[in-house]
Amino acid sequence: MSGLQLPQFKRLPNHIGIIPDGNRRWAEARGMTRECGYENGIGPGLQLYEFCRELGIKELTFYGFTQDNTKRPLSQKKAFKQACVDAVLKLSKCDAALRVIGNVDSPSFPRELIPYTNRISFGKGSIKINFLVNYGWQWDLNHGLTGSAGKGTNGKGSNGKGTKKGFYQHLASSDVSRVDLIIRWGGRRRLSGFLPVQSIYSDFYIIDDYWPDFTPEHLFEALRWYEGQDITLGG
Repeated sequence: MSGLQLPQFKRLPNHIGIIPDGNRRWAEARGMTRECGYENGIGPGLQLYEFCRELGIKELTFYGFTQDNTKRPLSQKKAFKQACVDAVLKLSKCDAALRVIGNVDSPSFPRELIPYTNRISFGKGSIKINFLVNYGWQWDLNHGLTGSAGKGTNGKGSNGKGTKKGFYQHLASSDVSRVDLIIRWGGRRRLSGFLPVQSIYSDFYIIDDYWPDFTPEHLFEALRWYEGQDITLGG
């Protein structure tokens, strides 16, 4: 338990996506090397998880690192890979239904996390957690396209009958639900390839502070803002 008195909300998102940006800029601002920022993002992630669990949020997705991120210098690549491994191992000791999603066929995927690529429940498994590691939006969509190929138009097979499995069911991230709210730290106004299918109707909230400077109020202010949004899903 966090020990903090939690605010009351009339309406909460079922699924929150977290883009924890600003780690490198946070480190540079303190005279550190860029790679030092990543390890300082682990604690904030665990705090946020705890608040979301206590609030009754059903699903939480953390953006670990992308396939594009692996173009960065080797020292940074090693640092963010290790930070993701450490974060997942810590979450595996919590109450969560945990799954790591990313391209395991790439050498950039941490071997230590392969056992977590199938969803595993720890404790009561009361909150579903997705952790994107070596994730790529093209890689994800390609699973959907190649898996549903050959079924003809409109998701129908060659015999004209409907199929139960289509594009969405073949995504690498197929068991991740639609994201209601995405919160991004670090002030950037972009999705950076975050779950392109599940984020199609997401509300998007930006926090200018860097991720390692996370405070509970960041989460609460995003949830208060979300309460005031008119959720129509296009209707």
